[in-house]
Amino acid sequence: MISAGDFRNGVTFEMDGNVVSIIEFQHVKPGKGAAFVRTKIRNVITGSVTERTFNPNDKYPSAFVERKDMQYLYSDDDLYYFMDMESYEQLPINGSVMGDSFKFVKENMECKILSYKGNVFGVEPPNFVELQVSATEPGVKGDTATNVTKPATLETGATIKVPLFINEGEMIRIDTRTGEYMERA
Repeated sequence: MISAGDFRNGVTFEMDGNVVSIIEFQHVKPGKGAAFVRTKIRNVITGSVTERTFNPNDKYPSAFVERKDMQYLYSDDDLYYFMDMESYEQLPINGSVMGDSFKFVKENMECKILSYKGNVFGVEPPNFVELQVSATEPGVKGDTATNVTKPATLETGATIKVPLFINEGEMIRIDTRTGEYMERA
């Protein structure tokens, strides 16, 4: 059993006969009245997304989710192909289940494939990836009074904010959960 007060992104549980996964959550403590948890949840089977509020004391049964390490091979239109590292079977996955953090994944990276009773509902990239900066503007000297950032395009096509001292061609480490620059690699 999991209580609504323990909700985190990616937690999967059973509710009203359906299996749902939390996309976003927010603990709200208003000045007047009881606290509550505002969430955006996705139905694992149908893929529909809804918003719902929960009492932090509500309890729901956890759903067993299979997590399997697979290697990302390539994409073809809206299908992304992954290979099982043990059996070398290829698995095509629809682009609608990928999520925002998949923009940091390049070919031959290992990801976790999330499935419930054989239905794939999500792909978890590694928490930290090292990517090359393919395009960014040069930083201006003397513009360092505060924590100043600039946009940079990575080799996967994703755009993130990086510090001024990062130049084209450098390898940087990124936290895929937040999409933020961590450090030089």
